[in-house]
Amino acid sequence: MDLVKQIGSEQIRTDLPQLNIGDTVRVYVKVKEGNRERLQMFEGIIIQKKHGGINETFTVRRVSYGVGVERTFPVNSPSIDRIEITRRGKVRRAKLYYLRERVGKSAKVKQKL
Repeated sequence: MDLVKQIGSEQIRTDLPQLNIGDTVRVYVKVKEGNRERLQMFEGIIIQKKHGGINETFTVRRVSYGVGVERTFPVNSPSIDRIEITRRGKVRRAKLYYLRERVGKSAKVKQKL
């Protein structure tokens, strides 16, 4: 069991910022198209974090053309180039699933000052 933890600890990324629920983030993902590679940005609110350690994931939600889009990213994935935090959110819950039913101003998260 120590060998598994040791290999997993070597793969954990330390160059990413501290992510919290309710933060608005820009995730830059490496997308491979044929023999070319480019960066694609996905911006939205973090509505959940799961697991921990090497298996940690977070889900980002945004509304695009009136349709809610959610994307789950592994934190330690090599396909994530960088993560920028644009706003810190002030929330009192660990999971923000209630944002799925909300539209307009009620779907906003207050900003932490």
